[in-house]
Amino acid sequence: MKKILIISCCLMLSLFNTWSETSVSIGNLKTFKQEKNTINIEADNATVQISAFRDDIIRVRAYREKPLRTFSYAVEKQATGKFESVTDDATKLVLKTGSLKIEITKSPIRISFYSPEGKLLNADDSRFGMTWLGNDVTCFKKILSNEKFIGLGEKTGPLNKRSLAYENWNSDVPAYALDKDPLYASIPFYMGIHNGISYGIFFDNSYKSTFSFGASTDDEMSHFGAVGGEMDYYFFAGSSVRNVIEQYTWLTGRPKLPPLWSLGYQQCRYSYYPDKELLNVAQTFREKKFPCDVLYLDIHYMDNYKVFTWNPERYPQPKEMIDKLKNMSFHLAVIIDPGLKVEKGYSAYDEGVKNNYFLSYPNGQPYIGSVWPGRSHFPDFTRPEVRSWWGQKFTTLTNKGVEGFWNDMNEPATWGQKIPDMVEFGFEGNKTTMKEGHNIFGMQMVRATYEGTRNLMEGRRPLTITRATYSGGQRYSTIWTGDNFASDDHMLLGARLVANLGLAGFSFAGPDVGGFIGEPTKELMVRWMSLGAFTPFYRNHSAVDVNYREPWILPKDYQDIVRNYLNLRYQLMPYIYSNALLASRTGLPLVRTLAIDYTKDENVFLKDFENQYMFGDGLLVCPARSTDSYTRVYLPEGRWYRFSNDEAFDGGKDYHVASPLSDLPVFAREGAIIPMQNTVQNTTESAGDTLKLHVFAGVKPTQLLYYEDDGTTYEYEKMASYERTINFDPTKNELNISEKKGSLNGRFKKVCLILHGFDTINSLRSSVGELKVSSVRKTQSAVLDWSDSAINLKWKFQKSK
Repeated sequence: MKKILIISCCLMLSLFNTWSETSVSIGNLKTFKQEKNTINIEADNATVQISAFRDDIIRVRAYREKPLRTFSYAVEKQATGKFESVTDDATKLVLKTGSLKIEITKSPIRISFYSPEGKLLNADDSRFGMTWLGNDVTCFKKILSNEKFIGLGEKTGPLNKRSLAYENWNSDVPAYALDKDPLYASIPFYMGIHNGISYGIFFDNSYKSTFSFGASTDDEMSHFGAVGGEMDYYFFAGSSVRNVIEQYTWLTGRPKLPPLWSLGYQQCRYSYYPDKELLNVAQTFREKKFPCDVLYLDIHYMDNYKVFTWNPERYPQPKEMIDKLKNMSFHLAVIIDPGLKVEKGYSAYDEGVKNNYFLSYPNGQPYIGSVWPGRSHFPDFTRPEVRSWWGQKFTTLTNKGVEGFWNDMNEPATWGQKIPDMVEFGFEGNKTTMKEGHNIFGMQMVRATYEGTRNLMEGRRPLTITRATYSGGQRYSTIWTGDNFASDDHMLLGARLVANLGLAGFSFAGPDVGGFIGEPTKELMVRWMSLGAFTPFYRNHSAVDVNYREPWILPKDYQDIVRNYLNLRYQLMPYIYSNALLASRTGLPLVRTLAIDYTKDENVFLKDFENQYMFGDGLLVCPARSTDSYTRVYLPEGRWYRFSNDEAFDGGKDYHVASPLSDLPVFAREGAIIPMQNTVQNTTESAGDTLKLHVFAGVKPTQLLYYEDDGTTYEYEKMASYERTINFDPTKNELNISEKKGSLNGRFKKVCLILHGFDTINSLRSSVGELKVSSVRKTQSAVLDWSDSAINLKWKFQKSK
């Protein structure tokens, strides 16, 4: 009896110790060894690897037993950096690259990052550093007194996330609240800003993760961590927010240049059916002269919601219907959900079961969850053979002429929302569970969609869209901000979400214009349509149980306003496409929070102005409520011109400006170069032979890369393109256009130079002679040949009397 009692007490003590588990610190440095670009450290309670991934990018990796992963879904580059020196003394290691100094204290291990000049960029919290609590792993960082935090992609709340906390767990959240977290995407990357310095941290861990920027810790420290996996983060030592974006997108990849037509206006509804309704919508767009490029089919086009099928009654002849749409210059996009109906005889289901392609329980039984088709299986997109199979299944869509693929419900969403944690993923041969695979699912689904449709479309670029994703997903798709609500607050939140996504490499993003759920007022619809004209992904979308939202549903005077903004969108297409090319090359987004270019200006972080953003390099967009006829805006340093009427404003001030529904406050930055064209009804229509090159007076030299290609294929990757660098130098009263680069001929034969805000020009000369200058209101213009050779334009002003 005594023996049994002793055993029972020991078991109870063991259970008590488990229940009362406490955190374990990384401890002290015991030994270290350098291997090429990596410092391997053995600590009391973990192994640490510090790697020079690039001279300005440092990888910090810590694990307790052995490395858990040999690959990353997010990172596509290999390490290329090196440590120029490694100094070891009694208390610390000092590592130096060409761009950074890293100090690692030994007792206990704490890591600090400095600029080469010795300025502190970021440091571990001296008390806690890296710790483990069971499988949870966390890194605690010191917060500096004036530090701001921006980023994390699709997150609600203010631009500056100081004193707030967030969680990454992709979630289906229809009509989400203005402070709802998490939403659909997990992008564990943020930037810190302090003392004129910017840095970035990317925590490459797909488990459920948390980020706290001083929340609930008396503003003493920030921390990030996850419920499993490794502490594995990359530190970016950028001198500016722009530089950090370049570094992060170098590491995780940049978006592909989308097809030109996908930057046009897009009309969607849940749902258009039968086929006659969709064709009628297309015909009405053309008859009423509302420019549009893309129409959508939601889930009702499928046979009983089965992916890769067509409803035989609603869409009996899909190819013939799509051919009719193409004859009207429309592209068709369709929704794609990951849940495959459990139904024998349904080919996708049969093939998936036969080849064990689905997510499964540990005993091999496919997981079943209920979504639109009812009981469904879900492909394991973390296995290459499943991605290849999925991509091939799109033949039933591409061979009919579908060119857009809208990946939805891929958090993954199921009715009830909770998939058991034990459900297993292949994870490229590194089997894991839902706990690690959940946040990766959507990214790998749209990867499979992109890779498959690219292979099937014979050299043409597909439009791929996703709702859920992870860092690096920008390589595969556009993203939209999910099932938003028809309200002014959601419209303004959408502007912030798109700007936040841009900070994380997702240059091509947008909300559902008008709000997916709920009924917008006609004024809200008009205002949102005007704001959408300055959003990369410009789609009007609405739910099944709300009124139709096509532009002609509005009263006549409101139709005219919407038509004007649609016309403006297409007039701006040369500017938009040139900036899209820049995003694909540098990662710099089309929608740019003012924190990118005006990081040191405290005003851009204020609640009143945090929704404002740059659209490309030259246009400042100031979102306004639909109920406001005047709006308070802040114009950063420099001189600004109201885009609609050339009214000039001095920067560094805030103004109450008129904001009628017909005139959203948009301003051109001094020195801005804005290429535009004539109005067209779609991107395939000729805009005539004249490019309109708008230049706004300024005091500093500016530059624009002007770009064209065929808009549909990948031939631009072989230099089948047309690009020219345009330099404006106000100190010399000169505009220089480089000779053309690339093998394509340009679309325009002439250029109309339109000068805004300049003094009266007395003479304007080009390389071939004097040009005639015309004056209209506040502008001066001249027309010249848009030859392929370099063009120099120089002017003189009239002398004041």
